[in-house]
Amino acid sequence: MQGNSPDKTTILLHWLLAVSILFLFASSWWMLALPLPSDEFTYRVLPFQLHKNIGISLLVLLVILFTGSVNAKNEKVLKQPGWVQKLALLDHFVLYLLIVLTCLSGYMSSSYSGWDTSFWWLIDLPAWSEENEALNILFSDIHMWTCWLLLAVIAVHTGAALYHAFLNDGIIERMFRL
Repeated sequence: MQGNSPDKTTILLHWLLAVSILFLFASSWWMLALPLPSDEFTYRVLPFQLHKNIGISLLVLLVILFTGSVNAKNEKVLKQPGWVQKLALLDHFVLYLLIVLTCLSGYMSSSYSGWDTSFWWLIDLPAWSEENEALNILFSDIHMWTCWLLLAVIAVHTGAALYHAFLNDGIIERMFRL
């Protein structure tokens, strides 16, 4: 960290996570509208594999972002009232937790679905067992609900960003400096 701004890598990872999450939401609605796979409709495999690859990459990016920002302190954030600091900490904790749970539940659902997961078509990730419809449905439901909760927390996060933008307290400007 330099001065009171996050480093360029942190800012870039933040926005890469944001764009990836938006893409995952949009792509999920699109790919679920595709016809179920059959001998005639095999094109559904590519969108699902891309969705899984971006989700797994998102988890890796989150780990990188989290490990780099755990000890990061920001003077402008520290000047905020205590309740604002606590809400910001809670917001980020819940965001990180929901991203992790969403990514892991998606992977677990896929693992029990009988469909292989290949990380960017280079590394075959292990399936946890043979196809298991009950576990696939369980993890798919968890994935869906964590996605909806994540969307709600993103709305709160965006609202907080707008709050700081209207206050013009410098919190927002620090996340746009590359």
